[in-house]
Amino acid sequence: MAQLARFTFDLNLEDGTRAARPANDPPQSLPMVGIPEDVVAQLVAAARQEAYAEGMAAGQRNAANTATQTIAAASGTLATQAGPMAAALDEAMARHRSEAVELALGIGRKLALHLVARYPQAELEALVSECLSSLGGVPHLVIRCHPDLADAIRDNATAQMAHSGFSGRLVVMGDPDIRLGDGRIEWVDGGVVRDIAQTAREIDRQITSYLSAHGRHDDEENGA
Repeated sequence: MAQLARFTFDLNLEDGTRAARPANDPPQSLPMVGIPEDVVAQLVAAARQEAYAEGMAAGQRNAANTATQTIAAASGTLATQAGPMAAALDEAMARHRSEAVELALGIGRKLALHLVARYPQAELEALVSECLSSLGGVPHLVIRCHPDLADAIRDNATAQMAHSGFSGRLVVMGDPDIRLGDGRIEWVDGGVVRDIAQTAREIDRQITSYLSAHGRHDDEENGA
């Protein structure tokens, strides 16, 4: 069987003979067409730039989608929690308002008690002065106060009668049931009362009404 011979490109196709070459000369290979290195570098740089641009665009799209999802989730959470947060804020404001009013009331009460203890007849003397200036035609006037203040109130009222125009009879009576600083002024068809406890109850009622009104106002503003 004939052995296959390797084609060495030394065959003369015109006459079918092979060109003579040294026995140890290796077979000749086809020349390779080379690409300039600067062209290769440009192609690589262009490919890298294109890949970078595509990566940046994909990253921006991914970041935008993530941000949109995050904002949507946060908005949903905020919408869900808005009601309880508003209610908690209203409750805290109402509590602070009530505490502030109670604090002011406590300070006012202590101050009033301190003033009454220091000047027990001052308010009653002022009340007597107002009555004497407007009751000139009354035949008699009765002042009831704590026994410890009776003499001082009598002296003060007598001194005021000289320039008030009151010419009726003045009666000052000590009543142990009347608290120190309180008193009553009575005449034929009327009278006035100075009662610290009653005044305190009226203040409490006004404060309760104030806080209640503000509570209803807050509920109406919140659509409750």
